[in-house]
Amino acid sequence: MKLRVVAAGAVMFLMAGAAWAQFGRGYNASLSARMARADSFDGRFHYCRGQYRMNPGGDGGSWLTDYPLADIDLSIRLSELTKMRVGFDAANQPQHLIVSLTGAELFKCPMIMMQEVGRLFFNEEDTAQLRKYLLKGGFLWVDDFWGSYAWNAWSTQITKVFPPSDYPITDLPADHPIFHTMFDLKAIPQIPGIGYWRGSGGGTSERGADSAQVHARGISDRNGRLMVLMTHNTDVSDSWEREGEDPNYFYRFSVQGYQVAINVLIYVMTH
Repeated sequence: MKLRVVAAGAVMFLMAGAAWAQFGRGYNASLSARMARADSFDGRFHYCRGQYRMNPGGDGGSWLTDYPLADIDLSIRLSELTKMRVGFDAANQPQHLIVSLTGAELFKCPMIMMQEVGRLFFNEEDTAQLRKYLLKGGFLWVDDFWGSYAWNAWSTQITKVFPPSDYPITDLPADHPIFHTMFDLKAIPQIPGIGYWRGSGGGTSERGADSAQVHARGISDRNGRLMVLMTHNTDVSDSWEREGEDPNYFYRFSVQGYQVAINVLIYVMTH
């Protein structure tokens, strides 16, 4: 398995430059072009990025963090590494989407992805719609939020959707199926943003001692299906976005980041 993973990583890195060239020119990544509409869905998989309200008292960037390359690159790799039918347009460009938390289009997405959720705010409409979406079979993955302040800001918002007395947040055990759908993962790796990694001389904990431990936590429904995945103190999505920038970063972090993503997406599509 190790040799196969290394070989796959080498092939992926060689293809990364080609992907950048392909999607760097003439590619429409404007927000209006990517907003999900009723006719955006055709039965294939589309990366759905959740658009959330900003919390002025929160911590982090915004719902646009890692856009659009994380969305593009993961769509490409999913089509290459699995047999899932991923949505591409006539120009062979990934049809990734931006989805409002209050729109009907939300229910067409098997999974929504949100980054920097220490900055997120849910109002009553968001709360009701997201709860309905998740209980009907949807899935939310939140990533790239660091430290105790961002965690507290996020947990305050998600407990509006799922009160912990009914749907507690739990640490995922190492034998949870999401870690073993395709790759056998011992844990979620700590992946720093490439800027922090370079600037710190190879460090991985972006908030020092306050973010030294990665947490893989979740909320499950009453049948045990994971509805919300929280990868805290790590930036898995930066490993997709920055795959073509630095071979050292790619081999150290992007291969692991794609292993996590493929496992998560296979879990989502089979549960």
